Amino acid sequence: MRPAILTLVVTATVFVALFVLERFLPLRRRCSSLLPRVILNLIISAAAFAVAAILVRPAATAALSWATQKPFGLVHLIALPPALGFIASFLLMDLTFYWWHLANHRIGFLWRFHNVHHIDPDLDVSTGFRFHFGEVTMSAVFRVVQVLFIGISMPAFAVYELVFQANTLFHHSNLRLPIRLERILNKVLVTPRMHGIHHSQVRRETNSNYGVVFPWWDRVHRTLGLNIPQAEIAIGIPGYSQPDDNRLGNALLMPFRKQRDYWRRTDGTLVERAAPVCRQSSSYLAE
Repeated sequence: MRPAILTLVVTATVFVALFVLERFLPLRRRCSSLLPRVILNLIISAAAFAVAAILVRPAATAALSWATQKPFGLVHLIALPPALGFIASFLLMDLTFYWWHLANHRIGFLWRFHNVHHIDPDLDVSTGFRFHFGEVTMSAVFRVVQVLFIGISMPAFAVYELVFQANTLFHHSNLRLPIRLERILNKVLVTPRMHGIHHSQVRRETNSNYGVVFPWWDRVHRTLGLNIPQAEIAIGIPGYSQPDDNRLGNALLMPFRKQRDYWRRTDGTLVERAAPVCRQSSSYLAE
């Protein structure tokens, strides 16, 4: 089976499995109607998937082919055994995705598009597909730079892409795992509770937990924040929390319109929470 087809099959299987499990083991209570929200997310996703098929995958494949023929990239600077080269390129892919995610929050123009992902009023596996086609278009440029910079092989790229897609759906899911199990998993993977904090309406919490597959990059860059209980988290962006903001036309046009104050509600109130004082440290996953 071709890698792209395998990734598609695995991604679809993971999506369906998590969607079903979320119904029986929800992590957070929903605050909006499920079916209209999921339909909206899938329509937004359809445009993103089309752009990914037309731009992102061909661009990444062309860059992979060029880097393989030269060879070119960081992993070729040192003669590494194949296994070590595979591991190094896999880790570098995830690290550079951390940087790209961080850039989407720190650079205003990129944030306009990434914010469409964050204004979802609930967080579940369907949010893992909800990305504006403009963000996906810009990610095509990033993918070319990423692949050339690393010099990743085609097999390593295929494996990382599969893991990337599966874990993106997993950590966006509203699946309640036993807290002891999730604390163990969170040592090596970004998990639903960890990423749930990233989708908080509190700015300080949104600006944490940027990891995609591995949580280690947040520890290294000191952007880790795990000690916020899920029951205390309101999902979304305060300035875009009205029902009309999540209508299809408004969501797709939002990046091209004058931007509001993201972190204040329409009544001017700032969504904030006192920094945890008496709780566990920020590196200890709260329930």
